[in-house]
Amino acid sequence: MEITIQQVLLLQQVISYIDEHIKEEIHPEKLAALVSYSPYHFYRLFYNHTGYTVMDYVQKRKLQFALYELVQGKKIIQIALDYGFETHAGFTKAFKKCFGSPPSLYKLHCPISLPPKPDLLSLRQKQTGGIVMQPKIIKKQAFTIAGKTYESEIDKVSHTRDATAFWEQRISEDEAIEATLYNLLSPEKHGEYCINLNNSAVDNSFIYFFAVNYDPDTPLPTGITKLHIPTATYAVFMSPLVEVEQFVASIKGTWQYILEDWLPHSNYEVDENVYDFEYYDEHCHDWEYEKIYMEIYLPVKEKIE
Repeated sequence: MEITIQQVLLLQQVISYIDEHIKEEIHPEKLAALVSYSPYHFYRLFYNHTGYTVMDYVQKRKLQFALYELVQGKKIIQIALDYGFETHAGFTKAFKKCFGSPPSLYKLHCPISLPPKPDLLSLRQKQTGGIVMQPKIIKKQAFTIAGKTYESEIDKVSHTRDATAFWEQRISEDEAIEATLYNLLSPEKHGEYCINLNNSAVDNSFIYFFAVNYDPDTPLPTGITKLHIPTATYAVFMSPLVEVEQFVASIKGTWQYILEDWLPHSNYEVDENVYDFEYYDEHCHDWEYEKIYMEIYLPVKEKIE
């Protein structure tokens, strides 16, 4: 479904209205009327361009604003009521579904700034395929992965963010590698890690690492490399839900958004002592899902003023 610049501008009005009335009860029919569309046409347009249903977006946006108040020390019950949740339990359930942990635990790593307003024209230009939401900020314990390395020659590649979705061109030549790793290593949890490992000795060379979770008690097969990832704090971004044809462009656009838009305006900087990486689980299987996504893990630390 093609969307015109005029429609993008109308949807931007809706996005702005939601932020301006974030603590009020927001009705989707009113949002449709705001841009003079029938509810059916508006819902379809909103979903196709943002990757979210109208009310799913509204709830996620409320929760993102609630995060900021959480880190300011406001009581959870008061935040819940302010953002339209009738009970503490209802708020906690929605929060845990959205961010993966209850507010009492998550507030230790809340984003320390207000969520930036999505710029739909900029996201369209970056070809993200939808809105990139405020990331989860998590502390991930140390873990070990194992996989296969691929040497490549591209100038100025020091991090995963320097050659995004590189598997499209490199791993596609070795399509059996994913199945091979699962057969050899039998990881308990499904998920693949894609990491660029810098070879500082050669300016135009780097090593690309495609890996899965690794149990240290499992014998390491010949030709397989293991890598220990230390405990670190990450900003975890979810790429927008897109059809498989848009997937690679969406990943690259999401990285571009993170580095050009989110990071400069956040209270964080990249922790260069830890690898950034792309993570793919069953949610990127286009044979299981109509629209797919992946996650980007950016190691961060708070900026020193």
